Amino acid sequence: MSASVSPARDEQGLIDRLGLPRPLVWGFVGLLLFMIGDGVESGYISPYLADHGAGSETRAAVAITVYGAVVTVGSWLSGALSDVWGPRRVMWLGLAVWGSLEVVFLAVALPTENYPLMLVAYGLRGFGYPFFAYGFLVWVLAGSPAHRLGSAVGWFYFAFTGGLPTLGSLLASGSEPLIGEYATLWVSLVLVVAGGTIALTGIRHATGGERLAAPEVSAGRSIANSVAILFSQPRIAIGCLVRIVNTAPQFGFLVFLPTVFSDDLHFGTSGWLQLVFVLGAANIFANLFFGVLSDRLGWHRTLRWFGCVASAVSSLCLYFLPAHVSDRYWVTVLCATLYGITLAGFTPISVLMSLMAPGQKGNAIAVLNLGAGAATFVGPLIVTVFLGLIGPGGVTVVFACLYVLAGIAVRRLRIPEEAQQAVEEGLPLAQVTAPATERAGA
Repeated sequence: MSASVSPARDEQGLIDRLGLPRPLVWGFVGLLLFMIGDGVESGYISPYLADHGAGSETRAAVAITVYGAVVTVGSWLSGALSDVWGPRRVMWLGLAVWGSLEVVFLAVALPTENYPLMLVAYGLRGFGYPFFAYGFLVWVLAGSPAHRLGSAVGWFYFAFTGGLPTLGSLLASGSEPLIGEYATLWVSLVLVVAGGTIALTGIRHATGGERLAAPEVSAGRSIANSVAILFSQPRIAIGCLVRIVNTAPQFGFLVFLPTVFSDDLHFGTSGWLQLVFVLGAANIFANLFFGVLSDRLGWHRTLRWFGCVASAVSSLCLYFLPAHVSDRYWVTVLCATLYGITLAGFTPISVLMSLMAPGQKGNAIAVLNLGAGAATFVGPLIVTVFLGLIGPGGVTVVFACLYVLAGIAVRRLRIPEEAQQAVEEGLPLAQVTAPATERAGA
């Protein structure tokens, strides 16, 4: 039986009915604005850098690659540091890093076309949004009532993906023709600072923002524990693998589906890009839906059936159905929508990861973020290894099998008694005391 069953509670007001943790509401508003600002550049930053200091597409790609590598490291560190510094301090640090380095990037590096400074400022700014956003995720998981964690995480990803890249790119598409690309980047800075300020002032008294780890745990030890936990708690390692499987096929599809849909099925580049938008838009709202649903249906059940098994089916549909009815674009649109929806069925994995290690919530989220980063190269790696051997259809079957295996592994994601009690009593995880074995391992 799933672990998210909880006693009936009297809940009043729109905020409660929507599943939002009332003390953290302004955090979600601020996160949305922050991520809109962060996502403004996503649609045009590469060619803009090439024309304004990088000198070539290759050097622009190097800058973006450095930025991506820093984002991956920052995503991992955000959880481990939130344990010892507290999510509040990590979020403030993320806001400060993003804002200060963006000022250097916009006011100095771009006007002077100083590529080394551009590389440093833009690259290191990659610590900014993971510290802010994933620090807030730890705060959400620590400060929300345990029986409503699914809803809270659903709202987190709704705000996160709604801003980056969806509304951010939409804002850029409207502002760029009016004020130009450079001024649009300054608009992004204003949005990030406004969003960060709203979030951090609006939730300053909310539970879960302070240090979460035991007093004797140092920052270095917490970072080390974020790796050691993979070996000391095998279920955390399994959760990491499930998170990798969540989006690895998505990144793998991006390697070969553009050719399949644009050229083989004659939809053209615009047709492919429309499919990418449809998939992303469906995923945004489905994150919220499955977050709320999982609190009622059960986190394990939602993850297994609507995430793993449903993604296995939808991934097969995404490739094979359009190939079977190649002259019906609407069928492909429906398949892309279905796949985007089922990817959101993995939303409860964040809840389960935090519940499986109640005394190392930040470290568990660090591992979760590590899995998210690993997915970006595991998917393309699978395509690289198998595409020449078994073709795109065979690779799609491999992806579907990975989803099925992840569904089988969900049964191993058991919640310890201490966290289960918090679920039943509706307590925030910040009030859960780690079991003795976990404290000893910390």
